[in-house]
Amino acid sequence: MKTDRHELILKLVQERVIDTQESLREALEENGMTVTQATLSRDIKELSLIKVSSELGVSRYAVPRLSKEGLDRGSSDTLRLLHSSVICVDHAMNTVVIKCHVGMAQAVCAKLDTTDIENSVGTIAGDDTIFMLMRTQKDAERLVRELNTILYSKDEK
Repeated sequence: MKTDRHELILKLVQERVIDTQESLREALEENGMTVTQATLSRDIKELSLIKVSSELGVSRYAVPRLSKEGLDRGSSDTLRLLHSSVICVDHAMNTVVIKCHVGMAQAVCAKLDTTDIENSVGTIAGDDTIFMLMRTQKDAERLVRELNTILYSKDEK
């Protein structure tokens, strides 16, 4: 049920302009899913949805690029590489730390560098650890949520 709801939420925010939790709740209800505000709030956090502004200044929910690639195309190279190489993800202040299996950090880092991660300043990879500097602590927290969503979404399906 949760996985189905998450898939529908991702579909809705990609296909429609969803600007509030209430409009998302209404869209879900139109599709036969009734959810509480608390559940919806948790879903938004778990899916790492972000608010973006259009050129006209209209704010709406969006799927971050990294999550979108990982969740929409389960067979993507990025998703396979992350699942087979990454052990854990954490952050300290605005630095994201990605622990990998020995010898895999540079490959994962190179792949992440090509995904155009929003608000990433730069990356450094060693043999088994990647440091990714984000603009703010909030950006680091969001990226950790995104990566964990990708890493553990395969287990739910």
